[in-house]
Amino acid sequence: MIVLGVDPGVNATGYGVVAQTSGGAVSLLECGVVRTAANASLAARLRTIFEGVQDVLSRHPADVVAVEGVFYGRNVRSTVILGHARASVLLAAAVRDLEVAEYSPAQIKSAVAGTGRATKEQVQYMVQQHLRLRTAPTPADAADGAAVALCHALRGSLDRRLADAAGA
Repeated sequence: MIVLGVDPGVNATGYGVVAQTSGGAVSLLECGVVRTAANASLAARLRTIFEGVQDVLSRHPADVVAVEGVFYGRNVRSTVILGHARASVLLAAAVRDLEVAEYSPAQIKSAVAGTGRATKEQVQYMVQQHLRLRTAPTPADAADGAAVALCHALRGSLDRRLADAAGA
């Protein structure tokens, strides 16, 4: 199974692509960031995100796209704009008829680092450990995208083990 994990943002959308074997082993295929021009219109930035995700999906035909959910902060405008970035990612998945899984920041942190209150540094370290990398992915947005993909892979493994145990 190939999972594209995405941490949407209007300035920088982090992504990570992981492959998971039937035995549950997970490896990183690629991670990076889709950057938008700060002086571009919102519509142009959303197009850049959409095309960037499409480009990644062309290189790595994923089985599922895992996306970080909206983090509700005090700034309503930022939350709405983040929602637009997420929509670009969801549309990129939808035009390819891909399954989409959405996870809250706390779910991602919990799956990867064992606690929903993990710091960014702890998540980066645990991504490095889970994927057996020499160093944590950089920049931080890329590591966040890899964490989203890893979250889906780890949760899927757990769900399969629980289903197997229930059927036994």
